[in-house]
Amino acid sequence: MRIIISSKYEFEKAEITRLINNFNAEGEILFKSRNKIKLFEVGGRTINIKSFKVPNAVNKIAYKFFRKSKAERSFTYAQILEKKGVGTPLPIGYAEETRSFSFGKSFYISEQINAELTFRELVTNPKYPDHENILRAFTRFTFELHEKEIQFLDHSPGNTLIQKHGDVYSFFLVDLNRMNFKKLTFDERMLNFSRLTPQKEMVAVMASEYSQLIDKNESEVFEKMWFYTRQFQEKFKRKKELKKKLKFWKKG
Repeated sequence: MRIIISSKYEFEKAEITRLINNFNAEGEILFKSRNKIKLFEVGGRTINIKSFKVPNAVNKIAYKFFRKSKAERSFTYAQILEKKGVGTPLPIGYAEETRSFSFGKSFYISEQINAELTFRELVTNPKYPDHENILRAFTRFTFELHEKEIQFLDHSPGNTLIQKHGDVYSFFLVDLNRMNFKKLTFDERMLNFSRLTPQKEMVAVMASEYSQLIDKNESEVFEKMWFYTRQFQEKFKRKKELKKKLKFWKKG
């Protein structure tokens, strides 16, 4: 097992290594799907260890020889976000299990952040307290990402944690393994909103706020933002229907 730990946590490397080796037997489950996230106590602080699903046969070779793993990318990108002054849980390290000609398990380790909500709560509950102000603050945060040449490719409802401090909201990105760092075109900026919500009213608020930050009128921003949102939703719907048909055919 190859384990890389930040210098800030180097003194806890032995304990973190032990927790990774005992990941299945210890810790509190925070999330479980394709990947699994568990919480552990280390040195009086709560850390978050994300275990990535073992890749398919093709990616076992790719991650071994040609591409950086999701765990390594998560750690590297979190460090870049820190340097750029963008909120994300403190990156601690990553671990990879490799063999001679293939790639196995991998883990990303970070400090746990306790947040009041994620963007998802704004989507599912239009009456969430201070809904519009949070949405506008989130839009300013996204504009800040774009200005700092950050293209967060997984900018979706569950991947931004939101903390409230009085009337001020702070935002923290998670699930970091897909990012580009480059100057973004207007279309790329608008496309970056496409996965967030299917609700036209929310898109209108975000377009209104974003238009105040760039040299574009509100209608132009909304039309482009809504175009990419509808495009994503239609693609998502087709994909869902196809999965349903495949499941039906398999049963038949």
